[in-house]
Amino acid sequence: MNPRDFTAEEIEAIYRVIRERRDMRHFRPDPVDPAVLRRLLWAAHHAPSVGFTQPWRFIRITERSLRERIHVLVEAERLRTAEALGERKDEFSRLKIEGIRECAELLAAVLTDGRERQVFGRRTLPEMDLASLACAIQNIWLAARAEGLGMGWVSFFDPVALARMLEIPPGGKPVALLCLGHVESFYPRPLLESAGWEQRRDLEDMVFENRWNRRAFGVEG
Repeated sequence: MNPRDFTAEEIEAIYRVIRERRDMRHFRPDPVDPAVLRRLLWAAHHAPSVGFTQPWRFIRITERSLRERIHVLVEAERLRTAEALGERKDEFSRLKIEGIRECAELLAAVLTDGRERQVFGRRTLPEMDLASLACAIQNIWLAARAEGLGMGWVSFFDPVALARMLEIPPGGKPVALLCLGHVESFYPRPLLESAGWEQRRDLEDMVFENRWNRRAFGVEG
């Protein structure tokens, strides 16, 4: 066997982490071991990035007063989102969308300033810096699940207001608030699926071959 190969058990562990990862909203207050937090950030920093730019920055929120101000910002956007949803307003309002106050660790995932200078891989697709940061966030998510920690991605905020709050330089942009911490248990299914908000679509409906809307798998309907 090639020494670089993974065992069947190691391969299954990777797929299990992917399968059991959840966007968590309920947390216990127990602190996260600093060594574990550093491993999660190491995982993020080893994500792929366009042109090897590593456009991610992570701000750890440790001031309680700052966390409270961020919660207020998120709550304001939650209310605006509820209004924008029209007939689904009440249904949305019953959902728990974040755990900012409860989680042990709160991180802001930020795109750095000066990204416009990077042409490698971004000349026709400037949004690839965002894709790179998303890969870093996913690495944290999967590593957290492997460590037995929950993570929730919060996007309910005004990015301009949050950037000002976190003193991010002009051109930088906060993309996500990441709630990290211990949980009583992981949801058996995605929370929004269990709440009836949406269902996971069939893979056969999402993968095409050669041309748009030509199924790669299954029988043409």
